[in-house]
Amino acid sequence: MLSPTTNLIGKGIYSLSEAHRITGVPIGNIIRWTRGYDFQSNETIRHMPLIIGSFQEGINKPILEFLDLLEIRFLNAFRDHGVSWKFIRIASQRAKELINHTHPFSTKIFKTDGKRIFAQIFNETKERILIDLVAYQYEFDKIVSPYLYGGIEFNNANEPTKWYPFPRKKTIVIDPLRGFGAPITNNSGIQTHVLAQCYSAMKSFECVANWYETDVESVKDSVLYERRHAA
Repeated sequence: MLSPTTNLIGKGIYSLSEAHRITGVPIGNIIRWTRGYDFQSNETIRHMPLIIGSFQEGINKPILEFLDLLEIRFLNAFRDHGVSWKFIRIASQRAKELINHTHPFSTKIFKTDGKRIFAQIFNETKERILIDLVAYQYEFDKIVSPYLYGGIEFNNANEPTKWYPFPRKKTIVIDPLRGFGAPITNNSGIQTHVLAQCYSAMKSFECVANWYETDVESVKDSVLYERRHAA
């Protein structure tokens, strides 16, 4: 078993409910993608998880990391655009093999080579929907850019390191090296849910900003972010 205190430092630590709050992806989808599920037909068919999170020692509950959150957003976008589970599973597995990465969709390689990667998968699997995703019905560029990659910063290994939910302003950041990856204000490091809860009590952006010694815009964006992802 993995120990989160030793294996997830600097990677972010998220429960399934926190992943739902941060990404806005329905909790039911996250549970299926990280725990797998059984499908009843003539017999019980077990679908294995698409995302393998780390596990807290002695407790059978996935602990997700920063890369998992971004991968969840991609899977959700594909589903929203009508891509079936069958083809998502094919694409996910083959992309992992082609890119040699456990989280292929969120890498910079996929950002630049996604069309080529899907075309190669199509040539090997002959699954029509994959080529449609690139060239026709699903309009690949509109799915993955700018929404999914907007605000993501990458390192020299082409892996995402930070995510700014409001990329033009960068007031809010999700950085696995800061605050265990919780959404925080970029300038002061205060968690967005703390500022949002304080605003609910005070009903004044200025008062909250003064109380926490931060700027009004960061408070406003924290409230907006938390409300946007409220269950």
